[in-house]
Amino acid sequence: MSIVLLGSTSGSCTLQEQAVAGTTVLTLPTTSGTVMVNGPAFSATKITTAQTITTSVVTKVTFNSVDFDTNSNFASSTFTPTVAGYYIITANAQISFSDSTGGLSSVYIYKNGSAYSRAGMNISSSITNTNYAAVSTVIYMNGTTDYVEMYAIGTSGSATINLNATSNTRFTGALVRAA
Repeated sequence: MSIVLLGSTSGSCTLQEQAVAGTTVLTLPTTSGTVMVNGPAFSATKITTAQTITTSVVTKVTFNSVDFDTNSNFASSTFTPTVAGYYIITANAQISFSDSTGGLSSVYIYKNGSAYSRAGMNISSSITNTNYAAVSTVIYMNGTTDYVEMYAIGTSGSATINLNATSNTRFTGALVRAA
């Protein structure tokens, strides 16, 4: 089987399979929508300043460094994509406690102000006073009003809890498939 690439001055391109038992034609861009080659994607991290959070309080994570934001959809530590579709969203954090009692650390992905997905880890004091937690999920976003944010919590007696200012606290997302 061979594939023929037909171009025109209109900017469209047609891939056409050689007629054997019928003809199959794929035209790009489609007449009923568009084909996303590159969709919105972002990556943000805490670099210069750790964030202290209150013990046992789910707190929004703020980011002071953006590695990339391909469609300018990440602002104020919130991702609001303007393309409807399915997004892979990941959140991970290194959470340190100021005492040696260990504790639970969890990260959350919030969609439209409510918890959507969560993962955590409970570490005893005999191991370390630093926990790592990560969560990843695929979320449908409508391309107009839907948004996602990262939240975190740490429980360790009355200890100070810090989201470390390294690449170990990161929030990322990318379009997997347009709607």
